[in-house]
Amino acid sequence: MKQFITLPQLHTIYNQLLDSIDVGIHVVNQEGKSVIYNKKMSEMEDMEKSDVIHKNIMEIFLFTNEEESRLLQALRSGKTRKNERQTYFNFKGQEITTINDTFPLTHDGSIIGAVEIAKDITKLERLTRETTREKARYTFEHIIGNSTPLLEVKENAQRATRTISSVLIYGETGTGKELFAQSIHNGSSRSAKPFISQNCAALPETLIESILFGTVKGAFTGATDNIGLFEQANGGTLMLDEINSLSAPLQAKLLRAIQEKTIRRIGDSKDRPIDVRIIATLNEDPLKAISKNELREDLYYRLSVVSIVVPPLRERKDDIPYLIEHFISKYNQLFQLQVPTISEEVMDLFFHYDWPGNIRELEHMIEGAMNLIHFDEKIEYSHLPTHVRTKFPSYGEPTIHVDSIAVEDNIHQPLQNVMENVEKKYLEEVLSHYNGNITTSAKSLGISRQSLQYRMKKFHLKTSNYL
Repeated sequence: MKQFITLPQLHTIYNQLLDSIDVGIHVVNQEGKSVIYNKKMSEMEDMEKSDVIHKNIMEIFLFTNEEESRLLQALRSGKTRKNERQTYFNFKGQEITTINDTFPLTHDGSIIGAVEIAKDITKLERLTRETTREKARYTFEHIIGNSTPLLEVKENAQRATRTISSVLIYGETGTGKELFAQSIHNGSSRSAKPFISQNCAALPETLIESILFGTVKGAFTGATDNIGLFEQANGGTLMLDEINSLSAPLQAKLLRAIQEKTIRRIGDSKDRPIDVRIIATLNEDPLKAISKNELREDLYYRLSVVSIVVPPLRERKDDIPYLIEHFISKYNQLFQLQVPTISEEVMDLFFHYDWPGNIRELEHMIEGAMNLIHFDEKIEYSHLPTHVRTKFPSYGEPTIHVDSIAVEDNIHQPLQNVMENVEKKYLEEVLSHYNGNITTSAKSLGISRQSLQYRMKKFHLKTSNYL
């Protein structure tokens, strides 16, 4: 006996299929009310099905008139649109950007509804905006420090403002490579023209090429006529951060653009002239990147007409006091504080620390400390992050001054009495160091809170004496 799929079963299958596909589907009936709204579309537009089903399009989205809705256009005029980009707002005011196919649904020659099949590019649009900067704010005056290594690099960078040659800036993460790039642009004859910065590692390979070179309509699904960063930066400077993250084929295309001073949009058949100065940055030694096949050798030689190596903070520690003063001033203003400086103990620690995160780490450390501080007190060891205090535990430990216990005065006393005097003296110094905080003092001593309280009672020590 043959088994047939029943209508309820077919309806279940149909709903499961709609919710499992990776495109959004929205269907309206003749009245413009939503009758189908699948899971993917719900995720893309951040609305529940209950917000949409059986409601008119004009109730769901912030359109000023029906002409702005592609679905209603398809319903009213029978117009079909393929592979078109659309930006609109849901009833919550959230911006959504999609690539759509929109067309009418017909039965016996009459329009009975309309459907929109959408692919979400909202996140890519937002990511592109977040990783592309279009303004150079910094000049050489913003580069803080007077150490010899810094002054030498600064002088070389200032000389680079006189030409239009490509520049390669190498420096560890957090050393301030973009400050140098922006300063070179602002000090050059191109300062009135665009400065555009793009982090090449922040975007997927499939997207970065179209962002750099632009696209023409129909080049691929969702492609529209769009100018790339090279054209946007025309006459100015294009900074490409972490250039070694680009694939070898894309590096070859970049080399061709720099050498021939032309670019070709994806899907186009003609070359377009460009006048752009390239400043590229690396966070590792370029020769090492070449040996690892992360950087094409020919591109390296083309970019490194001017090479600038930004020293890490551990090689310019004489600049630490100037940087501390700058960051404390910055966060005093932001946090409405009056922190004067850091303690001598913290300054000494900073000079012994190796600063793997460089200037960025120093700034974050100052900012973090100032979130824990009172209105006008110094930054102390206890305000520093855990990973630093773990690395330098001795800085947080009070030092007992044995010479303060006069041996002559105790030479004829029993050893037990002398040991108790030493213990009392040490407890006093620990409690004083931690301002009478029993929990912290006990932790420092490696004993329980109850054990410390017992000893304090034994030696008649009170927390009020150390506040």
